[in-house]
Amino acid sequence: MVPKTSVPVPENMKKSGSTIPLKSFSRLLLKWNQEQNRREMPWKGEKDPYKIWLSEIILQQTRVEQGLQYYHDFIRHFPTIQDLAGAKDEKVLKCWEGLGYYSRCRNLLATARYICNELNGQFPDQYETILSLKGVGPYTAAAISSFAYNLPHAVVDGNVFRVLARVFGISLPSDSTEGKNILPNWPMIYWIRSRQEVQPGHYGFWCHDL
Repeated sequence: MVPKTSVPVPENMKKSGSTIPLKSFSRLLLKWNQEQNRREMPWKGEKDPYKIWLSEIILQQTRVEQGLQYYHDFIRHFPTIQDLAGAKDEKVLKCWEGLGYYSRCRNLLATARYICNELNGQFPDQYETILSLKGVGPYTAAAISSFAYNLPHAVVDGNVFRVLARVFGISLPSDSTEGKNILPNWPMIYWIRSRQEVQPGHYGFWCHDL
């Protein structure tokens, strides 16, 4: 079946009765990400699921500027998931000191040990399995799935929802129950409709930096 060239908005979600030219909009976003997005981060373009997971956990409820040095420190002290799983709690907590929300660090350790002890040290490569890991929510699971494995899962947060709502003329609030059920699927429509040209991880990068 030939992919559609525009994405229609359901009638009950419209502010205006327009559709968005899919390829034009998609190409503009990808072009912006490739040529104008100068936000260089050590995890950008990373394919190692351990490092992607680590960066996402550190950045939960933490500004990038604050989390950057912690990421470098963790990679230096625990370069692999096996190193993290085998480390003493005190050493890991010391590295985390100052980041706050210490449950994130405890979940990090528990998940690393679960992967090493129960999964033979192999990070899961399916979205649902990744989502089942302790301390991992839909956003983090989508980031790991799309960046590391090129699986079609959208890396979206409230900022991306709001941008796409404006583009599509959607009046539905992103924080409403209906909005939470519908809007998270919108970014991935782009990949599904143009899957012959673009890998899902590439869409994940612009969603991540938007």
